[in-house]
Amino acid sequence: FLVYNHHSTRLMSMLTGLQHSHLLQTISSLHIHLDQHDCLEVIVLRGQVGEINKTAEHLISLKGVKLGRINLLAIEGT
Repeated sequence: FLVYNHHSTRLMSMLTGLQHSHLLQTISSLHIHLDQHDCLEVIVLRGQVGEINKTAEHLISLKGVKLGRINLLAIEGT
């Protein structure tokens, strides 16, 4: 998940790009307006752990992100 300032246009572009990426499959996303400036974005991805971590760490480090966390879940047989 990410908590970020929605006025950060580069961040919004990166989030959209991630969800349309062919490297990672977006299963679902949730966007919540917290206040006039901040949003919470939860994106559920399927893909290689290394790619998910790399992408998430890049997003968390972008200007405008106030809080971010990566949570991984391994599913047997996938």
